Amino acid sequence: MTSETALQSEQDQLVACTISRDVQNFDLLIEDMENELGESWGDLSFEDARQFFRQAESGGLKFVAIAIDQQDEGLLALIADLIKTIKNQNVKVILVVDEVSPMALHQLLQLGAEDFIPYPLPENALKEAIERLDAPQKVIAADFVDPGTKASRNASGVVLPILAAAGGAGATTLAVNLAWELANVEKKAPKPRVLLIDLNLQIGSVSTYLDLPRREAIYELLSSTDHMDDEAFQQALTNYNDQFSVFTAPADLLPLDFIDTEDLERIMEMARHHFDYVLIDMPTTLVNWSEVIFTQADIIFSPFELDMRSAQNILRLRSALKAEELPFEKFRFLLNRAPKGMDLSAKSRIKRMSESLEIAVDVQLPDGGKQVLQSNDQGAPLGVSAAKNPLRKEIQKLAASIHARQSEQMSAAAQ
Repeated sequence: MTSETALQSEQDQLVACTISRDVQNFDLLIEDMENELGESWGDLSFEDARQFFRQAESGGLKFVAIAIDQQDEGLLALIADLIKTIKNQNVKVILVVDEVSPMALHQLLQLGAEDFIPYPLPENALKEAIERLDAPQKVIAADFVDPGTKASRNASGVVLPILAAAGGAGATTLAVNLAWELANVEKKAPKPRVLLIDLNLQIGSVSTYLDLPRREAIYELLSSTDHMDDEAFQQALTNYNDQFSVFTAPADLLPLDFIDTEDLERIMEMARHHFDYVLIDMPTTLVNWSEVIFTQADIIFSPFELDMRSAQNILRLRSALKAEELPFEKFRFLLNRAPKGMDLSAKSRIKRMSESLEIAVDVQLPDGGKQVLQSNDQGAPLGVSAAKNPLRKEIQKLAASIHARQSEQMSAAAQ
């Protein structure tokens, strides 16, 4: 590690540096920087970094890792100004954060930081972040099928809506993580092409859970779907880490009847044509265009909790769908925050609830604990931020079963 003077004199040999109040508070970062870069990195304090990145030669660095903890939140304005200065030198920024508030992290990411890593550093997290610098998030461009090859791909993607039985039952968390797992279910190419659509036009959180921008193109497309073509649809999508595509909720709060049945039919036709799996984070409110989704759905996942409000809402949902002759049989109910296996009284409650509602509890999702909230706040799926989390493992199994089922059906159809 070097001082500012040494960093300047060794600029030709350095490719990165850490910036922190005291790098000794981040010993795991020191270790990982040495493992990845050897001697080709330096260290600066916040004040030294402000001076150094005002000089033209600082633009020779590939990236900086800014390490902050709770004590640094009082320096947020200084750090924000530093990020702007670094970005002006075309140097990329990785944030290493130790228990920093979500609002502070979001503010710094909005200033242009390319990536962040929670501290203590997960295994290989720094290495993977450095690799992602060469493939930043970008608007999807090459994911669409060339017109000459459309016949070689599945032109009718699997539609998987997620509709929570009650608010806070985990629909968006399930949607985001299931999209990630389906996109990575195949270890070899070609991998499934996955689209996640956030149809909660008012309080949709998919963009927050993935730290993606809400693009103006979303509003423009929803305003005039009758003029939508491949290019317009393409411009509305955002790519998450080159893994799957996202149709976020619009930037402005819109009434749910801003779109109608015909709008949804056009969007779904485009989505199913270009993607193998189309996941939809549904609003808990039923509207006139919900019928389009329910009709086209292959399976409708409904996370619920072991409480009275979920039970009553499931009964009301079944009654409403049967009255409209909509397919309630497509629903698969997933118990979120399921009790642990040794809780015999909870098992009895689950059985009684299942029998009284006349539903099958197809999957029991364990409580993922604080890591789930942290993952959502930090804008990353559990597969990225907490790969060993029990909830992540169960969603991974769910994705594998969905893909296996689809593969079997495609094989049978081919024969």
